[in-house]
Amino acid sequence: MIGYVNKLSIWNCGFRVSKYGPQEKTNPYIFPEGDKCGNGKRPDGTLITDNNRLDVSVISNPAFQKPWVQHLVKTHRTAANGGVQIYQMDNEPSGWGNTHRDVHPEATSYDELRDRTYEYASMVKATDPTAKVLGPSDFGWPVYVDSGVKGDREKHGGVWFARWYLQQMRAYEKNKGVRILDYFDEHYYPSADNTCIALCPAGDAKTQALRLRSTRSLWDATYTDESWIGKYNPPLTLLPRFKQWIKEDYPGTKLAITEYNWGALDSMNGALTQADILGIFGREQVDLATLWGPPKSSEPGAYAFRMYMNYDGKGGNYGDTWVRSRSTDPGILSIYGAHRSRDGVLTMVIINKTQNNITSNLSLKGFKPGGKAQVYTYSKANLGAIVRQSDLGVSAAGFGATYPANSITLVAIPKQL
Repeated sequence: MIGYVNKLSIWNCGFRVSKYGPQEKTNPYIFPEGDKCGNGKRPDGTLITDNNRLDVSVISNPAFQKPWVQHLVKTHRTAANGGVQIYQMDNEPSGWGNTHRDVHPEATSYDELRDRTYEYASMVKATDPTAKVLGPSDFGWPVYVDSGVKGDREKHGGVWFARWYLQQMRAYEKNKGVRILDYFDEHYYPSADNTCIALCPAGDAKTQALRLRSTRSLWDATYTDESWIGKYNPPLTLLPRFKQWIKEDYPGTKLAITEYNWGALDSMNGALTQADILGIFGREQVDLATLWGPPKSSEPGAYAFRMYMNYDGKGGNYGDTWVRSRSTDPGILSIYGAHRSRDGVLTMVIINKTQNNITSNLSLKGFKPGGKAQVYTYSKANLGAIVRQSDLGVSAAGFGATYPANSITLVAIPKQL
């Protein structure tokens, strides 16, 4: 939606030194014939803003991009018939002034994001009315709150940027009779003072404990996020907050988190954290989420997904309807339960976040077991496999079990027929 696309299908340069003079940094690999590609900053740090935006780009608009959407529909059919399901309205548009300074050095304002979304989303809906649209897909807390334009929020009644966006999408439907936003989407990466979590290695024991704790910023009203964000906005309660915005500003809109990453996916610590996040997403009714980027299939982070999607290697999966499930101390032992509609099985993912084995009793209410439970565990004891344990006896009152240190356990209880 930025209004420009690259002229070429290969990497190009918007700030050639031969044209715009010496610059703070250059990339020596783009023009090996002698010219250099600069970063758009002069040696004194000031930005080059008088460049020709058409050096490497051509002007783009909805009319320019409509044939592409038409091609997708012609090639793959409409969304209702198995074609492209969702169109995302750009990626992190509030970052254009940083990532695409050669064509958009200005900060993205409230009005610009609204107007461009109106133009492009309505074009998509006109081309394939059955497709879904997702936005604004912005990069984090600072742009949930405000745009980068000084005084912009005050100009718009003090309403936070993300909420105003939702309100404006609702206004479009009210005025035009067409819903052009189906998913309210934001990106979220955890942060912490003086510690790297997102997209970072496991780190020391202190960092690993913080990584596991930090998932509470997604939901816990008693948790203060351990970053500059939490210092000024306790608590974050990110997902309930988003759900409340939707309820108040544009009911019926689905919730998406299309970029997130808590890091360490090559370690057991990352797998535990990822398993916790998937459970939280289900409980908090997130409709769509995508991890950026995925672990290798052999890494522990991939097994966190398998515990929910294919724990037995035969298609055994976590249920499709969440059931109320609560731990007396989710910082130690988290539990996420779901009913599996195809066979009535009650599935539970139980995560031991500590360095010690934990023996605990689990109480059941409103469910009558029809036999012994199957138990599958992923732990440090075998990072290359999910291991089936001995079947577990379950009564109508519940069961007791021991959960290995730093482990993910799936319990599948058949329903009494």
